[in-house]
Amino acid sequence: MPHKKAKPKPVAPLSSSAFEQAWSSTRTPQTPPPAVSGRWLLIATSIAMLAAAACSWLTLCLLFWQGSWQLLYHPTSAVTRTPASVGLPFDPVGFAATEAGEPRLRGWWIPAGQDARYSRFTVLYLHGQDGNLGDAVDALAALHTVGVNVLAFDYRGYGQSQFVHPSEARWREDAEWALQYLTATRPIAPGTIILDGNALGANLALEIGAQHAELAGIVLREPLDAPTDAIFRDPRAKLVPAHLLVRDRFDAEPAAVALHIPSLWLIAPAPSNRTAGQPQYPAGYNSIAAQKMLVWLQPSHPPDQHFADAYSRWLDDLPAKTGTP
Repeated sequence: MPHKKAKPKPVAPLSSSAFEQAWSSTRTPQTPPPAVSGRWLLIATSIAMLAAAACSWLTLCLLFWQGSWQLLYHPTSAVTRTPASVGLPFDPVGFAATEAGEPRLRGWWIPAGQDARYSRFTVLYLHGQDGNLGDAVDALAALHTVGVNVLAFDYRGYGQSQFVHPSEARWREDAEWALQYLTATRPIAPGTIILDGNALGANLALEIGAQHAELAGIVLREPLDAPTDAIFRDPRAKLVPAHLLVRDRFDAEPAAVALHIPSLWLIAPAPSNRTAGQPQYPAGYNSIAAQKMLVWLQPSHPPDQHFADAYSRWLDDLPAKTGTP
């Protein structure tokens, strides 16, 4: 006989309460969100704001550290005048070569005129913080009139010299390279070399002269009493630890104490540089124990003649030095 299929048993319908219970059992229970305290939110917001302020301040410190040199140094690259502009013969020179043989420093050699009175002396001229060597042509012409040989050059970052940001350390290194060029390449006896600096270059000359007692002497034209005031008095310097970020000082006082070679100071007194009607001496002058001479350059005299007379008197009084490089 054929097998008969069993009939399915009828399912009893669920009651409404049983249906609701079954439906509720299939739903995922909802966990209420955790409560965040107002105190925690306040602390987190404060920390985020402090972190943002600290990052902004550190960024300001970094920018000041990278750009503060522009407050003191004002170099230009285009050399628009040369000694030929005033009829002086000269030779372009380059020295302090890199590993690739490219000169880091470029300048001019201006020989003394034939039968010049002081041709035994060579002046290493250190220009100021503004412009470049082309702005010093008139000063170089005045030195040629005195009758000395002159080596003048641009620091790195100035004129046609290697492009890097200037600094006190680099200026000192550049001046040392120039001395090495004179004594080793020319060669010229150190006892016949005179450092001659103008403005910030005078502060540099004072530092270099304090390290080289073998030189003949040093001439300081309008040295700066407080050169870094240009940096530290800037309003932006008050927002950062400027004295920690800036290493340049050009402080004349310690260099003057260590100076042991004769010095000539050429100063043009300004109305603000007077006490009870008398000009004040420049910073460091009274600290020098070595032979020194100070000349107030009066505007009533022909400036070039007054300069040449003072320079000649000082050269005549220099003690004789001998020696070879």
